[in-house]
Amino acid sequence: MTNLAHGLADGPGPGPWILFFPLMWALVVGGGIFLLRRVVGRGRAPWQQGRPALGEQSPIVVLGRRFAAGEIDEDEYWRRLSVLDEQFGRHAKGAP
Repeated sequence: MTNLAHGLADGPGPGPWILFFPLMWALVVGGGIFLLRRVVGRGRAPWQQGRPALGEQSPIVVLGRRFAAGEIDEDEYWRRLSVLDEQFGRHAKGAP
């Protein structure tokens, strides 16, 4: 086993270059994981980082919950929804 780590001085063997290939593969795999996490893992595209997420805490969802809980009536719901739809919905400025 010690023969593999030494060069031709101690006998035939791959020498210190045997450590190069595992390190190269570790860098390739690590770089691939880094790139995948950077691009795919975030769940949002880099150009959308500044926009608020339309998830559970979006204003439209909160308004719907308030309406379902009976905190606001139907007229107020539709009035507020039309304002929020202009800002956060399909017709938002800058939305595709």
